[in-house]
Amino acid sequence: MKHSIFLLDDSVNFPDASLAQDEPNGLLAIGGDLSLPRLIEAYRHGIFPWYSEGEPILWWSPDPRCVFPIDDVHISRSMRRELKRKPYQVTINRAFAEVLDGCAAPRAKEPETWILPEMKQAYEQLHQRGFAHSVEVWRDEQLFGGLYGVSMGRFFFGESMFSSAPNASKFALIYLAHYLKEQGFLLLDSQVGNPHLYRMGAVDIPRSEFLNLLNTHIDWPQPKGMWLPKTLSEWQ
Repeated sequence: MKHSIFLLDDSVNFPDASLAQDEPNGLLAIGGDLSLPRLIEAYRHGIFPWYSEGEPILWWSPDPRCVFPIDDVHISRSMRRELKRKPYQVTINRAFAEVLDGCAAPRAKEPETWILPEMKQAYEQLHQRGFAHSVEVWRDEQLFGGLYGVSMGRFFFGESMFSSAPNASKFALIYLAHYLKEQGFLLLDSQVGNPHLYRMGAVDIPRSEFLNLLNTHIDWPQPKGMWLPKTLSEWQ
């Protein structure tokens, strides 16, 4: 059954994510703002903003949903050798703004960015309130890659990653998944799949399954202090 695209008002409430469009896949609503209460409400219900410059704010909940089960991040033999070589140091929440800038920078195949100034400001506010976090990859105190996302309950909602040196973003993802597993997390959400994510072990699950998991685990209390700035333990 085809549903209408919902127009948001001043309320921070969203329509049920199961009512999102089949085409374009996952488009649920349009409008509203990027205020802290609205973004928190969106993530709690499996919805995220994604739009380009010149467009209104668009809100999405795709079906299927691309996720990494925490135990299933794939590490190739060549990548295991790289991990043992330890070319990088990996940290959490030591350079959130810099990671955001790295993710927002134009890329060879993607000259335009969806991480617009108002998006950066919104996620910086989420970071300041303890919801958004970054993983940084360093060598000789220089930032070479990283990722950022939103953490609630037993979920980390990955937003974007960048790399300016070989395998730097892979290091960020692998170390984050290892850390989330240690802390009792369930899923690392990647929203929409692509060949790179699938090679790393991401899988598609029905949106209904994803929303059921959210409903069950979104209020799980995260371990105290887990997002304090720190260096992640070496991969064994």
